[in-house]
Amino acid sequence: MRAAFLIVLCCAAATLGGPAAARPTQLDDNPCIGPDARQLRCPDLLMRQPYGLYTDRLTKAGHTVLRAGNVIDSIGTGPAELRGYRRIGPRFMLARQRIVRRDGRRVAVDTGARLQFKFAHQSRYWWKFYNAARFELWRVDGDGERTRLVRTGPKVAYCLRDLTHTRPLLRRSPRRPVYPACSTNPQAQRVTLGTSIGWADIYPPAYPEQWIDVTGLRGCFAYVHIADPYNRIYESDEDNNEAQV
Repeated sequence: MRAAFLIVLCCAAATLGGPAAARPTQLDDNPCIGPDARQLRCPDLLMRQPYGLYTDRLTKAGHTVLRAGNVIDSIGTGPAELRGYRRIGPRFMLARQRIVRRDGRRVAVDTGARLQFKFAHQSRYWWKFYNAARFELWRVDGDGERTRLVRTGPKVAYCLRDLTHTRPLLRRSPRRPVYPACSTNPQAQRVTLGTSIGWADIYPPAYPEQWIDVTGLRGCFAYVHIADPYNRIYESDEDNNEAQV
């Protein structure tokens, strides 16, 4: 890494919302922060700080990219679950969130979520949560405060699954995985993605599109990872979805 490109360590910040044009016109209200929230076991997604940063000059010819891994922990009182229910083309599917009630039943909520059949690791296509995360690079001042967004990363689609039991001591965290790897079936008409309480899906820095192009940049920057930037999964806490280095 060139000495001119510095990484500033900072604390987690607030969630950034998406542009109004990206939001459907009719959505259900978030029941996890409404009057009936006590009747629900709602999810809470926590984005960890980007880790394992290193530069790579092989991914894009003539460019330098800065890679980073990310982890989205599921720390709520219920799982984060999406169920795709209708195809809207060869690569996309409409999805609804399913939230667990305290009596064990599930309620479907229209959040505007989409699933994407995305080419990714292992050179295969997978059904993933579209706009599950966002990578941003911000220029920072001498106090480490962000001043201007300068670059974004290409990756926005992620699988929700139970890969690693990162927080087994959380109440009602299942001992075994409930949500398997994402489907690779191009003909699927129904798909369920999810991450259980205390589990996480982990993406190492070497995975496809886990980078931001930093070619030509000099100075101090914040490398930011945002979980669910457009709030397509309703949570009990929407203010811990972002972390930075």
